[in-house]
Amino acid sequence: MNVQEDKRRSGILLGADGNALVNLVVVNAVLFVLIKFIYVIYLLSDLNIDAFYSSVFSWFILPADIDKLAYRPWTIISFMFTHERVMHVIANMLWLWLFGYIMQDLTGNRKLVSVYVWGGVSGAFAFVLAHYIFPRLEADLAFASLLGANASVMAVAVATTTVSPDYRIFPMINGGIPLWILTSLYVIIDFATISVGNGAMYLAHFAGGALGFMFIYQMRRGRDWSLWLNNLFDWFDNLFNPEKPSRKKNNKDSFFYKVSGQPPFKKYPNITQQRIDQILDKINVEGYHMLTDEEKDILRRAANEDEL
Repeated sequence: MNVQEDKRRSGILLGADGNALVNLVVVNAVLFVLIKFIYVIYLLSDLNIDAFYSSVFSWFILPADIDKLAYRPWTIISFMFTHERVMHVIANMLWLWLFGYIMQDLTGNRKLVSVYVWGGVSGAFAFVLAHYIFPRLEADLAFASLLGANASVMAVAVATTTVSPDYRIFPMINGGIPLWILTSLYVIIDFATISVGNGAMYLAHFAGGALGFMFIYQMRRGRDWSLWLNNLFDWFDNLFNPEKPSRKKNNKDSFFYKVSGQPPFKKYPNITQQRIDQILDKINVEGYHMLTDEEKDILRRAANEDEL
């Protein structure tokens, strides 16, 4: 039994069910194709293209005007999956794939969607608020709108870098490039592509990045902002799969005696392949840092047995 090989095999594969990164990319791609399909129908039907933007496209993007937003509250979520140009969606998905893949490797599979969604919501809040705070932006309130995954991807990029800024990519290039350098390059490119004078867009992207940092900052202090969203997804998933077993709570270290300080005897469970597989599945879903001391000790003992 080789623990390292089992760990690699148990990782989320490209086509595996529940791969958060693949699901995010698929949702963005499917919505882009759907919107373009409707656009082509308008073109072939000799309909007014302006009618497409007012009757269809505007119902997916986030309006800066709160009065319009009140009639389209779902756009707080839909805008972060909506793109108009091909290069816009391709660029965002490439950056999302790069940073999202690393984030899954570092934190598991259940943090990525939450960071993506919270980053987009933070960007939406900053975008709308900016148009009511700054007089120069208030003049554009009637027609200003926000679309694209930029704020969400910025949140994922900053969160991933906050977890491990010295994470190395492309190790064949002089030992690898630190992740913080790639993130700095991404931030420069992202802000450079924003239209000149669109200050609200800058604030939206900045808010997304700030959320990514705060997400990891709070997680390190034991406050997981992804819990309720993951629980909501699990509840929704179980509605359509009632036979799916509920997730079990983490097992704590068990002792023969309850005494203050270090206990005189500690119970060590037998190492079985089933137990190893359970721990590897937990690493895959929640990340190595969520293991208990007992589970880490089991992995170390299993690795030592392999070396003997």
